[in-house]
Amino acid sequence: MSILASASTVLKCFSEDCPEVTVSDLVRRLGMPKSNASRLLRAMRDAGLLETVGDSKRFRPSLMLLNVGRVYRRSSSLVERADAVVKQVSQECGHTGYVSKRDDAFIVAVTDHQGTNALRVVSTVGRLLPAFASATGRSLLARMSDDQVRALYPNGLPPAPSAKAPQNLDDLLVRLAAIRRAGYATSYDEASRGVAAIAVAVGDRLTGEEVALCIVFPLTTSDTAEQATITKALLEGASKIAAMGDDRKFV
Repeated sequence: MSILASASTVLKCFSEDCPEVTVSDLVRRLGMPKSNASRLLRAMRDAGLLETVGDSKRFRPSLMLLNVGRVYRRSSSLVERADAVVKQVSQECGHTGYVSKRDDAFIVAVTDHQGTNALRVVSTVGRLLPAFASATGRSLLARMSDDQVRALYPNGLPPAPSAKAPQNLDDLLVRLAAIRRAGYATSYDEASRGVAAIAVAVGDRLTGEEVALCIVFPLTTSDTAEQATITKALLEGASKIAAMGDDRKFV
């Protein structure tokens, strides 16, 4: 494995649940020899990708990566437009909203807006979730053909995180067909316990970029009428984005 591939693997370890790593973490999570892990973390620190936490032996992403992330958000007009819609819907309903992208068989939130309700879902920006077991992921998978989805899961689906998530590839394909007809995806008590989500995917035909606009909320705090209002707002906002990006896959 090249040094760049190794560094990329280390960076993917970071998330909301894992803001810092140590040599021991890489040995345990990546099966990397201790000496290799130590050299790699030092090399990434010296290159400015990581920084040490005080005088400890823990490493975290550097300020350079934070600046790169800001540049990415500003450079993607699709993310910017989607984020504006999610922000507005989040403010109107009081629930947390995300803009997410697919990373192979996973989904990751790239922007978020925290809800204002007393009981709300906390941020998961940067956290990788299985695409098949989340509303955001399925909304994006539905933009692919069935053959493309099968190719993404050549060995079938991995173990589902919840009994309410698709348990096999046939189940997933049935759900994706329904999403293509409806134009939006939902999830209830799947990737996160007690949490529901509504997601709409949209893309830009020129750049090939695709994102999912999503609102998440505790199952106990939303009724059918509110969910219908959220769905309508997301679809209307995404429809305008689709028109600007000549998105011919948008329903």
